[in-house]
Amino acid sequence: MQTSGKKLLVLITFVLGGIGTAHTQDAIDRLQPLVELSAHRLAIAERVAFAKWDSRTPVEDSAREVEVIANAVKEGELKNLNPESVSDFFRAQIEANKLVQFSLLADWNRLGEAPAHRRIGLSAEIRPELDRLQKEMIQQLADTSLLREGPTCQANVAKAVGKYLTVHHINAKDLQAIALDRAMAASCSHIIAHRRMMVQ
Repeated sequence: MQTSGKKLLVLITFVLGGIGTAHTQDAIDRLQPLVELSAHRLAIAERVAFAKWDSRTPVEDSAREVEVIANAVKEGELKNLNPESVSDFFRAQIEANKLVQFSLLADWNRLGEAPAHRRIGLSAEIRPELDRLQKEMIQQLADTSLLREGPTCQANVAKAVGKYLTVHHINAKDLQAIALDRAMAASCSHIIAHRRMMVQ
C-alpha cells in the first residue's frame, strides 16, 4: 500500500507539472502577438533615426511623448484598461524606441555619416503607422489583460520575447533584443497593484 501511495503521488506530481507546463506555453503563445507588435514598433525606430539625422532634430520630443501616452490612455479606457498600466506600457515602448535611436545615431556620428537612405517624413509617413500600431497594441493589451495580471506574468513575458528572438534568429545580446526586453518590461499590470501597496 505504501508503494502504491508513492506511485500515486509521483503520478499526480507528473500530471500537475504537465498542466503547469501547458498553461505556461499557452500564456507564451497568447502573448506573442503583443511581442510581435512591439518588435514591429521598434523596427520603425531606424526610420525615425534617419528622419532625425536628416533634420538634425533631437531624439527627445517630450510634447510628442505626452501626446502619444495621453491618446493611448484614452483608447485603453474604451477597452476598460487601467490608465496607469497603459501609460507605463507605452512609456516603455517610447523609451525602447529612443534606445534604438540613440544607439544608431551614435554609430553614425562616429562614422561621420548615416547609411544611404531616402528622406523620411515623421509626420506624413511614420506617425500614422505608429498610430495604427498603437490601436492594435491596445487591443492586444485588452485581449491579454487576465494573463498580465497573474503572478507569473514577468516570466511569461520574458519567455514570449525569448520565443520571438529564437524564431527570428536574433541574438539576445543584440540591440534589437535588448530594446525589445525594455519595451515589454512594463507589460504586467499586477506590478502596478504591488507598487500601490508598497506606497500605502
